[in-house]
Amino acid sequence: MARRPASGLDDVAARIAAWQRRAGRHGLPWQQTRDPYRIWLSEIMLQQTQAATAAPYYTRFLDLFPSVIALADAPQDAVLHAWAGLGYYARARNLHRCAQVLKDEHAGRFPTTAAELAQLPGIGPSTAAAIAAFAYGERVPILDGNVRRVLARYFAIEGDPTATRATQQFWAHARALIDAAPADLDMAAYTQGQMDLGATVCTRTRPDCARCPLAPDCQARIQGRQNELPAPRARRAQPLRHCWMLIVECEGQVLLERRPDTGIWGGLWALPQFADAAALDAACTGLPAAGPPQTLAAIEHVFTHFRLRIQPRWLKLAGARPAPIRTDQAWVPAGQLDAHGMPAPVARLLAGLYTDPPVPR
Repeated sequence: MARRPASGLDDVAARIAAWQRRAGRHGLPWQQTRDPYRIWLSEIMLQQTQAATAAPYYTRFLDLFPSVIALADAPQDAVLHAWAGLGYYARARNLHRCAQVLKDEHAGRFPTTAAELAQLPGIGPSTAAAIAAFAYGERVPILDGNVRRVLARYFAIEGDPTATRATQQFWAHARALIDAAPADLDMAAYTQGQMDLGATVCTRTRPDCARCPLAPDCQARIQGRQNELPAPRARRAQPLRHCWMLIVECEGQVLLERRPDTGIWGGLWALPQFADAAALDAACTGLPAAGPPQTLAAIEHVFTHFRLRIQPRWLKLAGARPAPIRTDQAWVPAGQLDAHGMPAPVARLLAGLYTDPPVPR
């Protein structure tokens, strides 16, 4: 059961805001702005991605799409290409769709409340609250992974932190902290402070309680349970899946095909993929091959819930380049492959293939 600290909640939010101004992070590229477009972009990128990884993508993305209108008007291929390597590509598709909705239905302007922002594609309650707090100073709570960890320790919240019951407790406590805070609470500093506290002090392992502004009344510290809370999520073993990919080359061009919008790597360009070797061999039947397919070294890619082992084969065709047999296929010059949004393992495979000798199995 979660416990309310004996000292009350009146000054908790103010302590976090004051700590952020004094000791929090201030050099991140998305800070020092009240532009909701830039705040929104950073919040979407920071879902499932650490700040150090997201930072260079954020800067390049803004160079390409400096405004929500520029993003809305961009081809989806360009957006996915700019996102390639960040993973969780549904975020990029939703980002693009949201920009189009903002342009078409809101004249390119962001709504000013979390409730309205949460109605837009790809913007959940916590992201909406972060945009509203940073851009407009709205007194609304956020709840990302870092905040869950801080709250779980401060209030000694038991159980899987992602479970429905625990999530309800987190939201209730997050709201209570704001309700108890003084009217002049600096929402930007408080909101950033919660993120900074979880990212740099109240870390998953070895939390630095000596630097924490909440240490005096943190229930986990008082009980000596900093390393127990939050409780770890129940994790299942990651199953290993297999697929075969075919690299078809003809006249210096490579055959790519666009993935369906749903599923892994949705909307990206990739290699023709097959469930097994027999299906790949059947697809090669009748092609004017210059020789037998060459089997390359397998590669493995890790997703959240499974691992994917990719077995590539490389086939060179003789004669004139045949027309693609499907509308979602295209021949791309080998020197222009990096201009297409591709899944990271496919991009690495092709980059290695066309810059270094292939590695036979």
